[in-house]
Amino acid sequence: MNPNRSDSSPWPDDGIILYDGVCVLCSGWMRFVLRRDRDRLFRFTAIQSDYGRSLAKILDINPDDPDTNAVIWQGFVYRRSDAALRVVSLLPRWGWVRMLHLVPRLLRDAVYRVIARTRYRVWGRHAVCDLGDQTYADRIVTKLV
Repeated sequence: MNPNRSDSSPWPDDGIILYDGVCVLCSGWMRFVLRRDRDRLFRFTAIQSDYGRSLAKILDINPDDPDTNAVIWQGFVYRRSDAALRVVSLLPRWGWVRMLHLVPRLLRDAVYRVIARTRYRVWGRHAVCDLGDQTYADRIVTKLV
């Protein structure tokens, strides 16, 4: 098993980032990646969408109280800090982020969990799911195919 992978389960839909669409921090994360993902490696689904809810349930993430984001990359599911590091390290000029895998996952995920638990209190919530603007509409997956 790859030590950088959070889950060794194969997954058929590649390049999907599952995020909390009502979380201001999480929506900002989505926009950060969208603006830098020139090669269009990723598509996005809010956990509040039909597709996102289904995906979350399959990944054993509570869609009503999500505690992590997830990314499916090259057939594998990454969660928490592994997901963030995987995504950012694939963006142009951000490859240096790979070295953060030297920090033990236990420590990285502890920091991740603190941020996840306090994200609404610190950054706030949107009244409705933020799917980004129309510029990126083709990169947002909302419905099951």
